[in-house]
Amino acid sequence: MRNPNRLYNFYNEVTRLHMTYMPDLRAGQFWMNFLHWVQNEKKQDPFFPEEEQMLTYLKEYCGEESNNG
Repeated sequence: MRNPNRLYNFYNEVTRLHMTYMPDLRAGQFWMNFLHWVQNEKKQDPFFPEEEQMLTYLKEYCGEESNNG
């Protein structure tokens, strides 16, 4: 079983990105726009990436440089 505590960092970072770059979007708008972007721009089914990969995608989507290079 995966450590559920891994989600704290993930959701804290998602919240930071949402509030910093797209605070006017409702949560559903933010997620749907992002997931659509992942499918179309990254050619990736968002069902499969792990949290770290999703954070990399989110940072790119928001226009923020990722620490992962």
